[in-house]
Amino acid sequence: MNQTKYIGMDVHVSTTVIAIRNSEGKVVTEAIIETKASTIKDFFRGQRGTLHVTFEEGCQAGWLYDLIRPYVAEVKVCNPRKVVRSDRRSDRIDAKRLAELLRTNAITPTYHGEHSTRNLKELARCYIAIVHDSTRVKNRLKAVFRGRGIPCKGDSVYSKEDRNDWRRKIDNAARLSRANRLWKQLDYLTELAEEAKKELLKEARKHAAVKILRSAPGIGPLRAAILLAVADTPHRFRTIKQFWAYCGLAVRSKITGEYEMIGGQIRRTKKQPLIRGLNRNYSRALKNVFKGAADTASKGLWKKQYAAKVEAGTKSSLVRLTLARKISAITYSIWKKGERYNNKKLKFKQAS
Repeated sequence: MNQTKYIGMDVHVSTTVIAIRNSEGKVVTEAIIETKASTIKDFFRGQRGTLHVTFEEGCQAGWLYDLIRPYVAEVKVCNPRKVVRSDRRSDRIDAKRLAELLRTNAITPTYHGEHSTRNLKELARCYIAIVHDSTRVKNRLKAVFRGRGIPCKGDSVYSKEDRNDWRRKIDNAARLSRANRLWKQLDYLTELAEEAKKELLKEARKHAAVKILRSAPGIGPLRAAILLAVADTPHRFRTIKQFWAYCGLAVRSKITGEYEMIGGQIRRTKKQPLIRGLNRNYSRALKNVFKGAADTASKGLWKKQYAAKVEAGTKSSLVRLTLARKISAITYSIWKKGERYNNKKLKFKQAS
């Protein structure tokens, strides 16, 4: 008899706690195994029936997904923020809870699909992490001067040519030593970022989708590479609104008292939803891509449209948001259709 089994895994660095439920919800097996590729493979090879597996998103999720997928019918990597937990917590309870949520189809899965972009993903993560580290060092470097009341605007403080001028502004030996080490750290991170960027762009050229993405306004080789690495495919998003939400460009709204009684009948009110800004749960890498693309387009391809909106009284930040949403919509559309962008087809409108 081909029995359906629902497997919940609570994964940790050294051990993994597993709970298996049958189609009626009864726990039929519990196990604690080593978090090791050979051990996990042996466990699933020894299982019979149609296997459905879930575990929480984490640093091991990608590796575990690829490892388990050939041995089971379905793998769902769940969003830990959307897992309803009980007051009592333990590894065994969590594993059984995950198995029950999977059985009742109450899991909110995260995307794990495109194997062809695995290398690109690793290189993009490396580059993004180095850039973030560089930004932290720059902020610390400026803090050295601001902490002594020394104005520190612009990028001059990072420049090798201007460093002696900045050194002379520091009157404390220990503070100067701190600044010198931060400059050294920044130089090394800059070198690493350049190496990571070259490797990322080299890998990106292997993917045909990058040529399509690069045709979108403001999207250059680096932004196209990061976009492909982070988003994988446009087909994981059913609509542009879902893509906007993933990129941090979706407008949040709130309304209460949506219905009212009129003449004994329930009617929807004409009250307008209140705008609450953009969504907060998003990919920062993609938001940076489209914000940067909007800045580029506002100084180049769409310079006239940008200037016209600003002169008409619209805040420059809102115009750039409009451009970012427009560029993301164009990118989503051409990527899904598999065709390059044609500027002649575009009609520029203010996003609402």
